[in-house]
Amino acid sequence: MPRFLGLRGNSLNIAAILGVLMPGILTIGYNSSLLGGVLTLKSFEEQFPEINIAAADNKPHASTIQGLVVASYTIGGFFGTLSCIWLGDLFGRRRTIMAGAVVQVIGAVLMASAGSLVQLVTSRVTLGIGTGVILATIPLWQSEISPANKRGAHVGMKGIFSGLGCALALFLDFGMSFTQGNVAWRFPFAFVMFLSIAILVFICLLPESPRWLIRQGRLAEASEVLAALEDTAVDDKIVEAKIKDVQTSLDLFEEKSLGQIFHMGPQRTFHRAMIAALAMLFLQLTGSTVITFYTTAIFENNLSLGNSTSTVLAAVYQLVGPIGGIFCVFKIDKFGRRVLLLGSAIGNVVCLTLVAGLGTQADNPLAMRGAVFFIFLFHFSYIIGFGAIPYLYAAEIAPLHLRTTINSFSISINWAVSIILTAVTPIAFNSMGQTYFVIFAGCNALMIPVIYYLFPETAGRSLEEMDKIFTLSRGALDAVKIARLLQHGQSIDLSEKELDPNFKCPELQLREVYSP
Repeated sequence: MPRFLGLRGNSLNIAAILGVLMPGILTIGYNSSLLGGVLTLKSFEEQFPEINIAAADNKPHASTIQGLVVASYTIGGFFGTLSCIWLGDLFGRRRTIMAGAVVQVIGAVLMASAGSLVQLVTSRVTLGIGTGVILATIPLWQSEISPANKRGAHVGMKGIFSGLGCALALFLDFGMSFTQGNVAWRFPFAFVMFLSIAILVFICLLPESPRWLIRQGRLAEASEVLAALEDTAVDDKIVEAKIKDVQTSLDLFEEKSLGQIFHMGPQRTFHRAMIAALAMLFLQLTGSTVITFYTTAIFENNLSLGNSTSTVLAAVYQLVGPIGGIFCVFKIDKFGRRVLLLGSAIGNVVCLTLVAGLGTQADNPLAMRGAVFFIFLFHFSYIIGFGAIPYLYAAEIAPLHLRTTINSFSISINWAVSIILTAVTPIAFNSMGQTYFVIFAGCNALMIPVIYYLFPETAGRSLEEMDKIFTLSRGALDAVKIARLLQHGQSIDLSEKELDPNFKCPELQLREVYSP
């Protein structure tokens, strides 16, 4: 079989998107929505009566147990992602992705055969570990093999595939709900194995990250991969220049250690790690996780809709994700990351405030329809900014030698907050109802000034160029100003023109030194 399926250039990137990114992100969306779609199935409630809130004598206790069962998946995701801090650079992107897919298969088998609450929780943790590894590695791998001018669109497809995965899970849950017995939920639990196997097959046939190969000193392999990605000869000057840029970036640092992300240094490593962590924290605080895990329950229990109607609406709700994802893919490199994140946060504030207000009027059918409409509109608003950009952004602003560490660290924070939210949400809904969404509306409002002042634009810039932008920064607010000042692709040779470290406004000195 020819190397990389005989594909080169853009065709090779398309194969990576369809063969690895698509099934990988489909599994993430699928696993997130899967349990929420079967929680109210009669056969499932009979198998696991401990989490049947409707029939429980002690509803707060049942709510707590249900929240912990749902959160067990996110606990696994946290540890799976955290493990990538070491595995990602030790074994490389491809083998780490393979490991995640295998663990997902094991988790799916355990969950499909679950006969007790203990096995269900164990299987959810196992599945979460595999998903966490995949989520931490596939977007990173895709960002490292994509050209700078298309990296946003390529990784931005996460929003499309994640929404399709959620919709697939809920539509399958709905279709299987008409069957009799435990197959109604056991088959959907097992289905994720097919997606995981697809990941395994295609990642074996596609290239390793050239940046990881260069870091390992495997320059011949890196040249071959870069030549295939650029559709040029191995000895082409473009390939040589890219390898030199990566090596220059690596030469700025000592050997990697986890503790380095908590030190500033000349490359402002701590600054960059905190921005990546904030992006992932904001993703959770949008409120999207709460709705994704409990969509069917929200429509049925909080908006007083029937079971069948709620299940269908939950599936259709997830189809809004691909629409927002398509918008993001086409506009992310034109508008930039900042504009979409800011627009998304503003839209989220408006939608969640209206959902909270309208959702409290349970006796008003028109208000209930309005609440449903704004839940749908929220999903579109969320996806265009936070559906994929935080995962891309964390990889874009991290230095190469710590890219896996910072990426995994920031996504681990995402999982950690998700654990808390999924565990407390049933309790919160039981006591607060729809007013629970006011909390998330407030969180989205707080994100707006933080993104505006602290998040530099990365669209169209090489990963190595971001290193130089942060090197020129003297304070937390400088990166945004310097990124705005420097044109894309502008050369920044620090060896020839050093900036005065005591200069209070480095962006002004930079304008004097580099502007034509």
